[in-house]
Amino acid sequence: MEAADNELWLSPISVWELCVLVERGRVVLQSDTQSWVAQAFQRVPLNEAPLTHEVALATASVEFSHRDPADRFLAATARVFDLTLVTADERLAGARNVRTLANR
Repeated sequence: MEAADNELWLSPISVWELCVLVERGRVVLQSDTQSWVAQAFQRVPLNEAPLTHEVALATASVEFSHRDPADRFLAATARVFDLTLVTADERLAGARNVRTLANR
């Protein structure tokens, strides 16, 4: 991931999930979520993955043993844009037809 020629992409679904976790008290940030995300984009050269109708349609063909819609969007985004999905979530790492890299 740290190689200079790698492009790093972040889905807006991941930002939405962060907002939900902060709201539920499962994640505590040193600043408000908007500031934290802005600082993350300043510190790390991230590209924002677009949330398109093609991604939404691709969620129908993502095969998981669970029904988490956010995970479907993340896997579909990786598939549509030919990206490797980096995740610590074992359920996501098991996605079929999506390249994954365990981040543990």
